Amino acid sequence: MNASASTLPLELGARLKRQFPLLHSSDVVYLDSAASAQKPSTVLEAMETFYRNSYANIHRGVYRLSEESTAAYDEARVTVAQFLNAPSEREIVFTPGATQSINLVANSWGRHFLKPGDEIVLTILEHHANIVPWQMIAKETGAVIRFVTLNEDCTLDRAAFSAALNERTKLLACTHLSNALGVRLPIEELRDEARSYGAKVLIDASQSVTHFPLDVQALDPDFLVFSGHKLYGPTGTGVLYAKEELLDAMPPFLGGGDMIREVRTEGTDFAEVPLKFEAGTPNIAGAVGLAASIRFVLSVGQEAIESHETALLGVLESKLKEIDGVRLLGPDGARVGLVSMVFEHAHSLDVAQ
Repeated sequence: MNASASTLPLELGARLKRQFPLLHSSDVVYLDSAASAQKPSTVLEAMETFYRNSYANIHRGVYRLSEESTAAYDEARVTVAQFLNAPSEREIVFTPGATQSINLVANSWGRHFLKPGDEIVLTILEHHANIVPWQMIAKETGAVIRFVTLNEDCTLDRAAFSAALNERTKLLACTHLSNALGVRLPIEELRDEARSYGAKVLIDASQSVTHFPLDVQALDPDFLVFSGHKLYGPTGTGVLYAKEELLDAMPPFLGGGDMIREVRTEGTDFAEVPLKFEAGTPNIAGAVGLAASIRFVLSVGQEAIESHETALLGVLESKLKEIDGVRLLGPDGARVGLVSMVFEHAHSLDVAQ
């Protein structure tokens, strides 16, 4: 690594650290962002300002605070849509996180459209949140799950993937970037092959959303999910992007206030998308904080973040390779954001402790 490449990350890292109160005001060295990221001041301040000055319930009041709160919530949805380059903010559903986003798709789309013998293709790289909901809905609908395995170098077995697809495949649900190995899947290739059988495609972007730009018009998934807490935003926030025609065809997942147009004793007319899927009082301040986290990421620059992380990853990989008995998992040059390793002479828990 040359001098300019090594000093730039240090300068960027120092500047960024000052924006995170917990990291700047203590001796904490935080290495668990793959699980959940710390929050910058701008996110904390946006939520505090909202609670102090603008809080009220939304979509139901005609007084100033309610109108301001409604505007802030609706503007947050627009911010997310622009961040993902979604064609319309109507394709953005706010949820408590990626887990509920996937459960929403499983319980609404899956329960409605899957039939006995239909097949769901998953990879062995998936987070539990992208396995368990499909196991539950498969048991209920009679659908079958096929898992795609890995090669020795921890990359996806493309031959096994192709063999898993057939005319019964109705859904491919796969991670964009593994939170366990840092392996990035060739999502466009997988999407096209699954689509050739008429399957819908769900991308779990919980990990990738923090590392590089996402363009849903280029990625062209039917569904895409991510959580706010990994994107430097508040916990209890998440996003489901889905094509509007799919959302229109899907029945509501939860019932209650804000997802209704009119309630009568003999039945209910539901609100239009995306409100049809946002029952109850939503996490309004969380949406404000999520929008602030997106603005923070864009202010730093996604290319700068990617370059910084790549430089740090290179240092980490080179130093780990100097340690006897440590074997890195995954191919060199292909990891993103994290390194998984095997300790040949010790249990991983002992090393961590």
